[in-house]
Amino acid sequence: MPLTHGPDMQTTDSQIATTDSTQTPVSPSAGGDANRRGSITLLAVCTTILVLIALYYGEVILAPVVFALFIIALVWPLQSGLQARIPKLAAMAITVVVVAVVLAVLGTLIGWGFGRAARWLLADSARFQALYLQSVEWLEGHGFAVAGIFSDVFSVSWMVRTVQSIGARLQSIVSFSVVVAVFLILGLLEVEETAAKLRAMRNRAAGEAVVAAAASTAAKLQKYMLVRTAMSVMTGTLVWAFARLIGLPLAAEWGVIAFALNYIPFIGSFVATLAPTLFALVHFESWQAALGVFAGLNIIQFVVGSYLEPRVAGSALSISPFIVLLAVFLWSFLWGIAGAFIGVPIVIALITVCEQYPASQWVAGLLAGSKNEG
Repeated sequence: MPLTHGPDMQTTDSQIATTDSTQTPVSPSAGGDANRRGSITLLAVCTTILVLIALYYGEVILAPVVFALFIIALVWPLQSGLQARIPKLAAMAITVVVVAVVLAVLGTLIGWGFGRAARWLLADSARFQALYLQSVEWLEGHGFAVAGIFSDVFSVSWMVRTVQSIGARLQSIVSFSVVVAVFLILGLLEVEETAAKLRAMRNRAAGEAVVAAAASTAAKLQKYMLVRTAMSVMTGTLVWAFARLIGLPLAAEWGVIAFALNYIPFIGSFVATLAPTLFALVHFESWQAALGVFAGLNIIQFVVGSYLEPRVAGSALSISPFIVLLAVFLWSFLWGIAGAFIGVPIVIALITVCEQYPASQWVAGLLAGSKNEG
């Protein structure tokens, strides 16, 4: 029996071993793929952190360059139309003058509005202090000890320092504008040459894709600024009319401030709503009146910003609200006021570029908002 069945048993054992190895294959590359994905993810995170650090410390140079590119994207139709009829340098000079005049008018209006509001604030700082003391007394009478917490914040000296810091910010904007103007002039002179160099690349398909992405980005930025400006004018007009209707002082100034701050999503709207509410609290000396002003201004901001603007802009400019808020805070941290203004256009540019390439379309889909708006 052992001699007869020995070979059969050996064959059976080898078959069982072969069957087991077939059912449970060992893939040496499985662990390697997982390690590779982990390494790529870690590399992406580290690269992002390094890029953000470079953007933060390179604000002095990078912020004016990005701002100049943004303005070039907006005014290139004017420059292109002019240089088709007159010499290129003359067209560039006219374009730069137009940009300077528009920015000077906007800056004058904004400075006038904020300046008048700041002077009114300083003139009535004693009333703000008295209102603060009354509020503290009421809260402490109901068991809330807040005097020690907010005594250094809500004071006349704090308001004066805040106004002075705003003035220093405005002075830094002037120097920032000069640097932007230099990059704007140089950029307008090299747009066509840069496009020609890209089209003449050895990989012509890649060059054409970059040119197409830049053209599409410029078109979307132009539409974004057109819509945002129209909505800002509407918001400022409605705020002015509302303030005049209820008898709130500085109605025109509040309208100008609402117009200017509407270019900064979320944060600008919040400040443009909160500031008149505080003034209304002091002027009317009534919590009910202040709440009414706060509610009215929020209704205006909601109707214009959350209802009218998405329908006018359409799905082409749709961005996730979370991404908009993140962009405003992130770029405000990196580049200050300029970053708060340019944050959303940067996201629009990023989405548009990612849409041009199949490998990055998932990024555009992640950042974009709902497509059923409009």
